[in-house]
Amino acid sequence: MRTQVAIIGSGPAGLLLGQLLHLYGIDNLILERKDRDYVLARIRAGVLEQGTVDMLDEAGVADRLHKEGLVHGGVELSFSGQRHRIDMKTATGGKTVTVYGQTEVTRDLMDARDAEGLTTIYDAADVSLHDFDGDRPRVRYTRNGVSHDITCDFIAGCDGFHGVSRQSVPADTLATFERAYPFGWLGILSDTPPVSPELIYTSHPRGFALCSMRSPMRSRYYVQCALDDRVDNWPDAKFWDELKRRVDPEAADHLVTGPSIEKSIAPLRSFVAEPMRFGRLFLAGDAAHIVPPTGAKGLNLAASDVRYLSLALREFYADGSHAGIDDYSRRALARVWKAERFSWWMTSMLHRFPDSDGFGGRIQLAELNYLVGSQAATTAMAENYVGLPF
Repeated sequence: MRTQVAIIGSGPAGLLLGQLLHLYGIDNLILERKDRDYVLARIRAGVLEQGTVDMLDEAGVADRLHKEGLVHGGVELSFSGQRHRIDMKTATGGKTVTVYGQTEVTRDLMDARDAEGLTTIYDAADVSLHDFDGDRPRVRYTRNGVSHDITCDFIAGCDGFHGVSRQSVPADTLATFERAYPFGWLGILSDTPPVSPELIYTSHPRGFALCSMRSPMRSRYYVQCALDDRVDNWPDAKFWDELKRRVDPEAADHLVTGPSIEKSIAPLRSFVAEPMRFGRLFLAGDAAHIVPPTGAKGLNLAASDVRYLSLALREFYADGSHAGIDDYSRRALARVWKAERFSWWMTSMLHRFPDSDGFGGRIQLAELNYLVGSQAATTAMAENYVGLPF
């Protein structure tokens, strides 16, 4: 089998890259080790930067997003029992974010790919990448017990943190940077109306909490928990009681509770792999970097990688220029590290750490008070939250 770009992974990064390349007239196929239903069952956040929404518009897959997505012009910070609204729209000259679940983004991109008759190979086992240090890369995989080879011009590794793409890179050519946080997020999804029309980020002596949503009748809530905690330790009633203890009194009074339809614990970490290009193999999305979810940057960083890579490949095929692909890693990493910084800052400011009873806690409170009292600080947070320019 022959294609111009072989894309590994059918998450949002791989699917968006495939859609844009198709629109640019570049042949591509996607390999996915799981089946379609498994991919669509992944529960992920969905706060989309303005630039990500614009990219989905360009890709022709944003009709449902504009009908069902929730446009937010601000977020709320809660600490010391009071809430403070950050007016992002005013601070950034009109920019907003849109709440639209990552699962729905994935579904829209899958449907568009199906409608165009583009090739996605699910249940691709034993995927291996070969010869990407030369000009004829190959991808090998097994399906239904039969081995297949794909020859291509380029390989895009969009297969996540645990995928084969980054693992295929020689260890001595890769530098990794990581910070693990000493806590996790316990999250639940419930078919209940959100407690607030905008997200509430809460800093509390008992730990961080986040009130979010997927739709006007589906809510997503999180509380900070220990790394070694277990979902079994958190029946629904215990979770709701703990959330009420952490949020401000008004939110606690208006919180509508109900049975959870999904519950999970996720550890928090920051991770970056450098560079993001190895010959004719490119890493994009979680294959190259992970951010703690506090800053809502994971999906958006994947989209920005795809923007740089898709434009670089279009330049290569249209003009024969290597400039874009040669500069891909530098450009992508410059934006990645700014998002890592913002996510680290949000995480450090809002969560309870081992030293939060002493100096660290006083610094957090001073940072929060400065943030809500300074227009310059508010603008800096808003600019990062809605998404820095590409």
